[in-house]
Amino acid sequence: MRSVLLRLLFVVALPAVLLTVWWLASDGSTNVFWPPLRTILKTFPDVWTADRFRTDVLPSVLRLTAGYAVAAVAGVALGTVIGSYRRVRAVCEPVLEFLRAVPPPVLVPVIMLFAGIGDTMKIVVIASGCVWPILLNTVEGVRAVDPVMKETALSYGITGTARLRSLVLRSASPQIFTGLRQALSIGIILMVISEMFAGTDGLGYTVVQFQRSFAVPDMWTGILVLGMLGFLLSVVFQVVERRVLGWYHGLRAATRRSP
Repeated sequence: MRSVLLRLLFVVALPAVLLTVWWLASDGSTNVFWPPLRTILKTFPDVWTADRFRTDVLPSVLRLTAGYAVAAVAGVALGTVIGSYRRVRAVCEPVLEFLRAVPPPVLVPVIMLFAGIGDTMKIVVIASGCVWPILLNTVEGVRAVDPVMKETALSYGITGTARLRSLVLRSASPQIFTGLRQALSIGIILMVISEMFAGTDGLGYTVVQFQRSFAVPDMWTGILVLGMLGFLLSVVFQVVERRVLGWYHGLRAATRRSP
């Protein structure tokens, strides 16, 4: 119980300090673009009603989930193949390095030409940015599988799907989850950018509409919602990661305790 309370304290301590600093720094501000935090918080419940959450936040979350899922499946699948075969890696590596160097926001106008301005475009934009950290980390994770474990699995006749599931993906899973964590923050950014470029709903679209109508406190509330969404998704990700990689964290803890 004590460890849970300490962990909770560590989680809320820094946000509480930052909000306090923001409150004090903005208190008494007369700048129209920098309203006091108390004004923003007072505006928040009037702007973000249950209906607005349904019409703006929910569509954004669904697009993010779809794009992230597509990137995760494609990144892990392609990364496993590329990481497992040296010749495939040699052929693909130059192309991967070229494509990775292209910033995903630059591709938004190009994707709009082929996918239109609907949800498909936004999902493709999110997936096109999220796939790279997942793919590259999967490649490195698969390449780093212990050769001794490979030989042991072969000796025991563990091949095919069983070898892929029990050895390759399991050994590479810590690296894969590192890529998934990096991709999550990229996905949130691209979700907002795609909705700002072309959209009729969503968090990015709403924040831009507030800015264009000079509803500055409302715009700041939208930014707060984005921050809270990112924080919530990070917490959910950590819970899933702890559950899936329980064996890995347990092994590391045991290693630290050993003399």
